[in-house]
Amino acid sequence: MKKTIGEHADRFSEAAPEYDDSKSEEYEACASLVIDRAAPNHTDTVLDLGTGTGAIALALAEDADRVVGRDVSDGMLAEARRKADERGIENVTFDYGEFRAPEYDGPAQIVTTNFALHHLSDAEKREAIETFAALDGGGTPSRSDSVGPRRIVLGDVMFFDEPNPAEPFYDPEVDDPSTVGTLVDAFTDTGYAVTRVDRVHDQVGVITAERVVSGGRET
Repeated sequence: MKKTIGEHADRFSEAAPEYDDSKSEEYEACASLVIDRAAPNHTDTVLDLGTGTGAIALALAEDADRVVGRDVSDGMLAEARRKADERGIENVTFDYGEFRAPEYDGPAQIVTTNFALHHLSDAEKREAIETFAALDGGGTPSRSDSVGPRRIVLGDVMFFDEPNPAEPFYDPEVDDPSTVGTLVDAFTDTGYAVTRVDRVHDQVGVITAERVVSGGRET
């Protein structure tokens, strides 16, 4: 991580009031795909990490039973809560949590995150994905013991090709994107099958991973 968690939190808290007006077309496309790929049902709890101002969490609340948003920025969380109150959305909550310490011990059938994990190094991203996979996703038709979330959807800055150093999509001073292959390996090494990779831009994409249980991928 090129900056501390506290430094990232302060930076995003400062930007929070104008954050929703500063999003790029690639960000919006990525967010839309994350929402589509998450596809919760009415019994699911969704854990949205790096929730920011709640764009993903609030969109998924309509279809999910419950959505839990976590972020390190008090300013972003305040914006997310304000938007939930304005829209009268009552099945979503927002509180402090980090990728590798979400401060959440309840069930999560689906985990989402968008445009946030790229602040971590490759090793830290792997630890984060291991944390996601270790969450309580409930049982399955073939197992009574708890397994990880049914689906994890990651939208982020990621390298499909060698980035053009003259035109980086990211900020090299604060961001540390990974290659798509590095992220896919992190998911498969935790027992997930990567079922879809959507390329939004040569440096932006969405990875959908499904948990694997005895007999193959659970659908």
